[in-house]
Amino acid sequence: MTISRVSNLSKTVLVIAGSDPSGGAGIQADLKTLTSLGVYGMTAITALTEQNTRGVSGIFEIPLDFVIKQINCCLSDIGANAIKIGMMHNAELINGVYEALKQNEIIGNKKIKIVLDPVMVAKGGHRLLKNDAVNALKYFINVTNPILTPNIPEAEILTGMKVENFKDMKVAGEKILNLGASYVILKGGHMNTPIMTDLLIGEKVTYQIKTKKIVTNHTHGTGCTMASAIAASLAKSYNIKKAFDNAHFYVNQAIVKSPKFGNGHGPINHSFNIK
Repeated sequence: MTISRVSNLSKTVLVIAGSDPSGGAGIQADLKTLTSLGVYGMTAITALTEQNTRGVSGIFEIPLDFVIKQINCCLSDIGANAIKIGMMHNAELINGVYEALKQNEIIGNKKIKIVLDPVMVAKGGHRLLKNDAVNALKYFINVTNPILTPNIPEAEILTGMKVENFKDMKVAGEKILNLGASYVILKGGHMNTPIMTDLLIGEKVTYQIKTKKIVTNHTHGTGCTMASAIAASLAKSYNIKKAFDNAHFYVNQAIVKSPKFGNGHGPINHSFNIK
């Protein structure tokens, strides 16, 4: 499979997420992904983090009013063909982002897809979503009907069930759909199996991609990258199955060709397809 790119940008994605100074995840991973896939990326930064491949040491929360100003200035001027949302760490922020998207007429606009990566726990185990914000996130899902891209631990938090096999993945996917998601892409990378299964589930579609699990520590930022790659394809008006295929291939190759940086969970290679 090849991923087509365009030299003259015509599609735009607004990313609402946190910053990773080490460049592997968050806003930095999002922008690298969008650029390498030929889409113009904009950002509204929700938090600054102190992190590297060894983990997250601290979080500085951007004041809510300034997050909203970032969203407003992008959407009122350039506009967006898709929205990608990552780290929203508290209930106030989640509710504020909803109001900003509603004010800018994103909510209910079927032409502009929202991809929500429900960032809850960092690769090293640091909790990124406050406990009292889970219900706010569920409400956000209900009123925005996003395409949700949880991993197994995130799906367990959202559903309250253990996910230990593919059958559980399907049940969890249905439960998340019932929260209000339009589609769920449940990533199976946390499964302790030699064959990894990622599942797309939604109205009139159940589709899975199976791949041999790559044994490596260099997977930092894969969740952010997957969601942004999906948003890139949706911005180009690809259907959800094609967007999933494209994003899965991109992330898989970026892992295979990772630069092996850092002493912990190293970053992937967002630029592998740029010659």
